[in-house]
Amino acid sequence: MSGPILKSRKEIEEMRPANALTAQALKLVEEMVAPGITTAELDKAVERLIRKGGGTPSFLGYPAFKAGAINFPASICASINEEVVHGIPSDRTLNEGDIISVDIGVELNGWYGDAARTFGVGSISRKAQKLLDVTKQSLEKGIATLKPGVELNRLSAAIQDVAEGNGFSMVKDFVGHGIGRKMHEPPQIPNYVSRFFGAGSLRLKAGSVLAIEPMVNVGKSDVLTLADGWTVITKDRSLSAHFENSVAITEDGVIVLTEY
Repeated sequence: MSGPILKSRKEIEEMRPANALTAQALKLVEEMVAPGITTAELDKAVERLIRKGGGTPSFLGYPAFKAGAINFPASICASINEEVVHGIPSDRTLNEGDIISVDIGVELNGWYGDAARTFGVGSISRKAQKLLDVTKQSLEKGIATLKPGVELNRLSAAIQDVAEGNGFSMVKDFVGHGIGRKMHEPPQIPNYVSRFFGAGSLRLKAGSVLAIEPMVNVGKSDVLTLADGWTVITKDRSLSAHFENSVAITEDGVIVLTEY
């Protein structure tokens, strides 16, 4: 398993504008989410903000994973309730009690930013609120483990322990990633301890910049992809949440680049 493409302090500083614009776009979504709004409206507003800020929506036109599927047709991924990731914005209206996961990527000045949040729509159930709280906590606990020399499996274990310790399950089909001059750089960042990813042998160094993104389900961890080739849902149709931040490890500590 190859390690991250290390960045200098200067390069990390150069990444800040792309990540700040990503965070600004998510804050806009948070302010807009309400019963009656459509995911297409959220998408259009985010695209306007990103382009006004001099950036490019990096998800728009992203090559399809599945043969025969179209390239991603929008600027945000908008995934509602049982949808885990890669939901395509549409004229679907958000309803009271829904939860919506929004993932946003931005390219600016040759650097990328990537982050996601799950928002409640109006008043949501206690179970849904606990899911959101625990998923956010799992991300925060994972980030708290980071320092030069830490093993990647410590990060993965911290995320997994919070989610599973609260009775939820980790999505294992999707992982985080390095980020920088490309949206997806090595290494893959599993949200669970896995020998498959060689996590035990990889130590993270200062200069590592990572997009860490736990996806947590109320029910079982199994997921499937719909016929559109993009939208991933929980197989048992249980609720799913997704929180992501892009972070940089430095000798002086961790910088959360997409915090707002």
